[in-house]
Amino acid sequence: MLTVLVDGVAYGMLLFILACGLSVTMGLMNFINLAHGAFAMVGGYVTVIMLNDMGVPFLACLPAAFVLAALAGVVLERTLYVRLYKASHLDQVMFTIGLVFIAMATADYFMGAQQKLIQLPEFLRGRVGIGDAQISYYRLFIVLLCGLLAVGLQFALTRTRFGAQLRAAVDDGRVARGLGIDVSRLFAVTFAVGSGLAGLGGALGVELLGLDPTFAVRFMIYFLIVVAVGGTDSIVGPFLASLLLGIGDVAGKYYVPGIGSFIIYAIMVGVLIVRPQGLFARR
Repeated sequence: MLTVLVDGVAYGMLLFILACGLSVTMGLMNFINLAHGAFAMVGGYVTVIMLNDMGVPFLACLPAAFVLAALAGVVLERTLYVRLYKASHLDQVMFTIGLVFIAMATADYFMGAQQKLIQLPEFLRGRVGIGDAQISYYRLFIVLLCGLLAVGLQFALTRTRFGAQLRAAVDDGRVARGLGIDVSRLFAVTFAVGSGLAGLGGALGVELLGLDPTFAVRFMIYFLIVVAVGGTDSIVGPFLASLLLGIGDVAGKYYVPGIGSFIIYAIMVGVLIVRPQGLFARR
């Protein structure tokens, strides 16, 4: 039971890091970025190349995956995404879906279609015994790291000047500009951080989720489920939604493997029937 719980929490934490950037861009920037998974895929391939081909330590690969995915995000935001902020949601969806297929074709051309694997460092490979349960060190590492990131993100959005300026820019960009807030810079930084978090999630997820050129599409639905269940008005909503969905998915596949793959969708439907706006969305 404890093993299933920890595995579920670790999976949920990973879903949160992968999806929270999408929650920010959809909720705070009102932009539907279905290419969010492509930035996660970038982080995953950066980790594979640096770790397997260049011999860079795993812990050094994580910040590199964040930075390179963030750079890719800010370049695309300044050159392409900024042109669609005022476009219809349908235009945003069609454009970002196109980017997903471009990213998939590029990954397939340069990295091949086969799934990539990594070798974790020795100190993350073992297990610790707690009672009758055997808990993976790597999953405990994911829980700790992603938990710290969740706290940091919530603090940044609710307790800092940057967070206040971002919320003001979203609520009324014209007034925010009149007050001297550089809305364009805020959106660029926010998009870069969201893309970087996706890249970090992709780096952490190579071992648990696998990595191939279809990654951006395979997990797109999970990102959208997290955002739909948690809402897009805060970090707390997607965080709790990720934990709920992660634990439910792992427990379902463990205890009722015949229908385990459908548990996550059943949870989503149940939550949306009661709370159509998501767990923590404003009405």
